[in-house]
Amino acid sequence: QVRLVESGGGSVQAGGSLRLSCAASGLTTITYCMAWFRQAPGKERERVGSIAADGSTMRAGSVSGRFTISKDNAKNTAYLQMNTLNVEDTAVYTCATQYLRCPDGRDFSYWGQGTQVTVSS
Repeated sequence: QVRLVESGGGSVQAGGSLRLSCAASGLTTITYCMAWFRQAPGKERERVGSIAADGSTMRAGSVSGRFTISKDNAKNTAYLQMNTLNVEDTAVYTCATQYLRCPDGRDFSYWGQGTQVTVSS
């Protein structure tokens, strides 16, 4: 059974960094797209970025240059390195996965439960 478990969330001061992990079981990340989403209170869920099976990455313009997506296929784990965090980054961050190619939107087969990231000024 496929399961995605996020970790690494928490509270951080503005300007700080966090590294989120998404541990996948029941699949191999070498053949799956892994993606990160976030949703702040009162806002729509936003696609942060993704990393394809071949390792190619895409990021939303709002976070490009501050966030880095990566994965370790040996560990079946995807990561979201978040630097220079600001209050607007506060949200629940969720990982998702889809076999082979990354979907254009939110049409992913599996989703994690999410992890809270809170940035204070």
